[in-house]
Amino acid sequence: MGNRGGRFHTADRTLSRRRWASKAWITCVLDFKDRRRTVMGGGYTEQFFLDEVTALAAGHRPCFECRRDEALRYARLAGGGVRMSAPEMDGRLHAQRLGPRRQAAANALPDGAMLADGASFLAVRGGRLLRWGLEGYADAGAVTDRVVPVLTPDLTLDVLRAGYAPRWHASVFSASA
Repeated sequence: MGNRGGRFHTADRTLSRRRWASKAWITCVLDFKDRRRTVMGGGYTEQFFLDEVTALAAGHRPCFECRRDEALRYARLAGGGVRMSAPEMDGRLHAQRLGPRRQAAANALPDGAMLADGASFLAVRGGRLLRWGLEGYADAGAVTDRVVPVLTPDLTLDVLRAGYAPRWHASVFSASA
C-alpha cells in the first residue's frame, strides 16, 4: 500500500484534482500493529500496488515506520553508503517524478526496474522481461539492448543497482522460471 503524504480524495471518495499532498510518497505493509483503516477515510488516500516494484516505479519509497529496515537500507544505498535523509530522498524523487522520463537500453537496467513498451509495462528480473498486469507478471522474453522509456526514477535505479531487493508479487516466481 502507498500514499502520497495526505488526502487527495473528496468526501464521496472520488479523486480530486490534487494529485499529492506532499513530496513524501511512501509504500507501507498492509498489516502493521493490528491497525485498521477505512480506505479513503480521513487522513490520507490509500493507494494499492501489485508489489513494491510497481510502487517504486511510480516514485514511492519504503516507509520509515512500518518498513523501517527496508527504508534504512534504501536510504543508505541512496546516499552511497551514508544514510540520505527522508526529505532529501523525497525531494529528489519528486523532481524525477515531475521531470521527463529518460530512455535507456533495457539490458542496462537493474533487476526491479520498470519500463514502457508501447501499451505494456515490463519489469527486469534475472535477464528476463516480465510483462506487468493486474493479476501479476508473465514472461515476455530476454532483455535486449533496445532503448526504451524507463519508468523507475533514477534515484531508485541507483538504489536497485547498489543491491536493494524489492518485494515482488508471487507471480514473478512462475513467470521468471
